[in-house]
Amino acid sequence: METSHCILIVDDDEDILTSARLLLKQHYSKVHSISDPQTLNHNLAKFHPDLVLLDMNFRKGVNDGREGLYWLNHIKEVSPATQVIMMTAYGEVELAVAAIKKGAYDFVLKPWTNEKLLLTIDNALKLGREKKKVEQLEYAKASLEDSIGLKDEDFVSKSPAMKKVLETIRKVSATDANVLLLGENGTGKSVLAMAIHRLSPRLKNSFITVDLGALNENLFESELFGHKKGAFTDAHSDKPGRFEVAHEGTIFLDEIGNLTLPLQAKMLTAIQNRKVTRLGENRERPVDVRLISATNMPVRKMVEEGNFRQDLLYRINTVEIEVPPLRERREDIPILAKRFLDRFSKKYQKPRLHFSEEAIDRLCEYHWPGNIRELEHTIERAVIMNDGNQIHHFGLELSENHSISPNNLNLEEMEKHLIVKALEKFKGNISRAANELGLTRAALYRRMEKHDL
Repeated sequence: METSHCILIVDDDEDILTSARLLLKQHYSKVHSISDPQTLNHNLAKFHPDLVLLDMNFRKGVNDGREGLYWLNHIKEVSPATQVIMMTAYGEVELAVAAIKKGAYDFVLKPWTNEKLLLTIDNALKLGREKKKVEQLEYAKASLEDSIGLKDEDFVSKSPAMKKVLETIRKVSATDANVLLLGENGTGKSVLAMAIHRLSPRLKNSFITVDLGALNENLFESELFGHKKGAFTDAHSDKPGRFEVAHEGTIFLDEIGNLTLPLQAKMLTAIQNRKVTRLGENRERPVDVRLISATNMPVRKMVEEGNFRQDLLYRINTVEIEVPPLRERREDIPILAKRFLDRFSKKYQKPRLHFSEEAIDRLCEYHWPGNIRELEHTIERAVIMNDGNQIHHFGLELSENHSISPNNLNLEEMEKHLIVKALEKFKGNISRAANELGLTRAALYRRMEKHDL
């Protein structure tokens, strides 16, 4: 039986309140009671109870149960996730059944047996947890677009490498496993970290980002673990660290490969013990966080060279995800470009904008050393500078030095790129694409299968 749940008892009988409170405080750490249902609004907002024990009647001489049903409806309107158990006398069972039909979980007869009451509460809380999980996932799906600019349908990729990444994210999001995101700058690691959080059961709690690459080494402990007033010259008040702020949520440690070895040791201690100690204090504070880390550095090579602790790597990479650079997922460039075009067209009130075919070709031919971030900035700049309804290739302002050439493509990638271009040119017509490439239809099919096209 979990003790961390909050229970609110509502009954006008002080004896009932006292006996219920004394019993439940043996099993639950947060138990509150009120005798006047008129204060329900205030107490629901103050305590956010997981479960309410609600009497059916509150006025002397009135036993029709209407008050109980009224407050039941009110609770369900104000706090739908809160479970409600009705407390009723023997002669009011029929009313209690009516309450169940209106959303109550169950009812208990007064006077109750302690075992029956505790079992009913425990079962109601279990149901509440399951419903909460479902609600959280639904909320994640609905809020993803507003939170990070992604919708569920945006987790669609034509790239085999990216399909693998997205499938892994879907699987890992439902767990509390520590995730390490690897990849070049601009590949979208921070967006994926946020997506993992928003698709997780922790989505309604904090998502805290720490840029370890920009964090002053002298402020590391203060920022991450907090400090007590007077711990150092500028410590004018008590301050919780990022780990504390992220309690019951997710902490995203970006650029973790930039940490020095001494700071790695301090980070490892916090992650291992799930406790932090503020500067100037001796007290350890427990923290419950989901850890996501990211780096563009070759951490395994750094381990071999003695520049990154192996034990820290093992702690942060329960699941390791390699995010491919944009040049290795060229099939997705038109999808991403269209998404950015839609976004910036709305932002700058140019709703009729579209790409020319030459512009799409130019985007697909470019090597994108800055990855998705560079693509995003390129499209935004093109939208701002465009005066017509169409974005042309000459309006993209891309360097010729980073266009596709035999120097920056291996043979496999070059072959795949040419096949994709031919299929796009002839709108999927295999015969015409094969003729263009100087291949038979069978040979083209074999190469398409090889490249997962």
